[in-house]
Formats: sequence, structure tokens, C-alpha cells
Amino acid sequence: MLAPAKVNLFLHVGPAKENGRHDLDSLVMFAGPEASDRLEARKATQPSLDLHGQFATYDLATPDNLVVQALAACQARGLRVPPMAMSLHKELPVAAGLGGGSADAGAMLRILVKLGTLTPPVAMTIAASLGGDVPAAFLSRPCLMRGEGEQVTPVPNLPDLPILLVNPGLACPTGPVFRAFDAAGQAAPLELAELPDFEGVETLAAWLEAETRNDLQAPAISIVPEIANVLGELAGLKGSLLARLSGSGATCFALFSSRTDLRHASETLRMRHPRWWIAPTLLGGSQAH
Repeated sequence: MLAPAKVNLFLHVGPAKENGRHDLDSLVMFAGPEASDRLEARKATQPSLDLHGQFATYDLATPDNLVVQALAACQARGLRVPPMAMSLHKELPVAAGLGGGSADAGAMLRILVKLGTLTPPVAMTIAASLGGDVPAAFLSRPCLMRGEGEQVTPVPNLPDLPILLVNPGLACPTGPVFRAFDAAGQAAPLELAELPDFEGVETLAAWLEAETRNDLQAPAISIVPEIANVLGELAGLKGSLLARLSGSGATCFALFSSRTDLRHASETLRMRHPRWWIAPTLLGGSQAH
């Protein structure tokens, strides 16, 4: 089961609430297999979790792993979940603004739905209990995320988007970014965006540039200044329509009007920065299902 990266095309953040959390307004889309984790799971006599891939580390094989937490949340609700032998291939960087852990949890919930252990509504309820990105990751289709992430509305008929995802190899944890956002004291009351119809990637990119933003971009740059360099590189690539941070960072993206421009841009950037994580892919109807 693919667990695709989530990309926040825009991310508007309201002021901190009494519970310390924030209401959001974000348009998210999901990557293709070029920028996805992969989760395999089968019934077994004993539960197990094996990790593979370029971003697999031993500290991910703990009870804090969202795949493990998804199973624990099912059991806490009295649902009969068989022991699962799981193999998680981590190909997405960690703490990167791509919702990798949430994508893995979403994949686990989709597997349980496929096995008949959960119904989709129950899976969505469990997803909301696991974190703000997990409901969208479970759906794994273009959608608006609102509230604290638990309000997910599918958005049909968006154009497929050639996109270049780039991470400089630096973690940018969400908590410190939100604290920097709060410390800046510039949060305004949240106004929900209204999506127009888009004829193609050019019109969508122009609307994103003119009408939207990522409110966490400046706070993330204050913590990881290299993000600004990545954004500058992406904006300067031939055919780049929009360069922006995804989520709380440090992964940035650039939109392109064609796959040809995307391929050339990817090749150019890989020659300049061979140590960066660079993934050209297509945002659209997720292949995770």
C-alpha cells in the first residue's frame, strides 16, 4: 500500500486557541509513487514491524510510530484487530513537512478497511484521533483541511500538477515552527479561502501566488535558514511557476507547466546539489488506493 507524501499548496494558520492548537485552512494534494513510503501488512501469529528504505532508522520502530498507534487506537476501541506482520519502507524524509508518519498511519487504516476490520467512517474517526494530518492522509486525495485537520473536504476536478519536491537534508520539527509562529504574534483571524475553477496548472499556480500563502514559511526559515536557499534555487529554475514551503518544512516545492520542464529542472538541481533529496512527481488523484 503506497503512503504518498502530502503537499500543502497553501497553509493558512489561525491564532493559538485555549488548547494550544491552531485552526487551519489548507489545500493538500498527494504525490505519486516517486515520493511515497510503502507499507505492507499481513495477518500473523505475532505482531511485528520491520523497517526498510533510505530513511529507516531504529528509533522509528517504537510505540510512538503512527502505524503502531493506529493499531493501538483500534484495539482501545474494542475492535478486533488480528496480529499484523508489517514492513514499512521509509522513502520520505522525516520531519520534512510531507506528513510521512501520517501517510503511513493512513495506509495502515486503509489496509484495515480493505481487510474488513474497519468501515471507512470508523477509520476516519480513528484517523482524527491520531493527528491533524492523518484524516487527509487516510483519504489520500485532493482535499481541503480545516479545523485542526479533522475537517476534510474532497476537492474534485483539480488539474494534475507536475511538481518538484526538494529537502536539503535538514529536519524541521513541527512543534518549534508553531512556537516561532506564535512568538511572532502576527496571527490574524482565519478566513477560509474560496477555490475558483482552474483550467490548468498555470491558472492554479497564478491563483496560489496571488491569493494564498504558507503562514509557517517565515517561522520555518527562522529555524532552518537553508530553506530560503532552497526556495531561491527552485524559483530560479526554468519553467518554475511557483516555489513555496510545504507544511512546516523543510521540504519545498516548485510547480511546473509540463513534465518536460519538470524533468529538466530535476536534472539541473541534482547536478548542483547531489546531497539534497529531490523527487519529481505528479500531484493528482492518489494511486495509494
